[in-house]
Amino acid sequence: MSAKQYLIIGTFTGILAASTALAAGDAPAWDHKQADNWGEISELYKTCGIGQAQSPINISTGQAIEAEPATLSFSWQAFTPEVENNGHTIQANADGQAGTVTLGDKKYEMLQYHFHYLSEHTIDGEHAPMEVHFVHKSEAGDLLVVGVLISEGEANPNLAALWDVIPQTHSQASAKQAVDPTDLLPEDRTAYRYKGSLTTPPCSEIVTWHVMKNTVTASPEQIETFKALYPANYRPVQEGNRRYILLDD
Repeated sequence: MSAKQYLIIGTFTGILAASTALAAGDAPAWDHKQADNWGEISELYKTCGIGQAQSPINISTGQAIEAEPATLSFSWQAFTPEVENNGHTIQANADGQAGTVTLGDKKYEMLQYHFHYLSEHTIDGEHAPMEVHFVHKSEAGDLLVVGVLISEGEANPNLAALWDVIPQTHSQASAKQAVDPTDLLPEDRTAYRYKGSLTTPPCSEIVTWHVMKNTVTASPEQIETFKALYPANYRPVQEGNRRYILLDD
């Protein structure tokens, strides 16, 4: 595949397919330690440095605007994922099995979900211990990502199933049981909505973000298991640049 094709894959999944691309020598290497300089690594990643609608952002709850109801409808279903350690995160690949979300008259299919330590989005300047991103793509090719912050508390059954086979190195493993993605959604699905980008190279500005107002929990042990692999795989918050943040009840 060409570098352009790999970047398309990265755009669709939200995480660049680094293992294949780097093996083929097509895409420049990057890591989260270089986050402030991604735009300088390659012309392919220049949007990371010059984009004006970059993600993540700090969500100031006092400035969120209550929106006309734009209810995000969830049609997720349980599936048995391939659990991938892709060199940047742990990712549950859905392969068309996990269902869809619908916003207005547009439907988006879930491609995968993956995790960050610490949370990428901050709420009133505060990080949560972790954040999960559910990446969806429409037929038109634009993305909708549901972000859920994870706080410390009770163990989460979804994470238990993924962590049971979590690859310690760059590889994949099949989960031993089906997982229900809704286990990683809060009961109250009020969300902050804004226009933004992928949070990894190539940082394409084609994402509608829905960041849940409320958190879900993971046990301290579950959080430490992920942290041991990826102790800082979050991009620092980016400038808001006068973008509206809408509050969808």
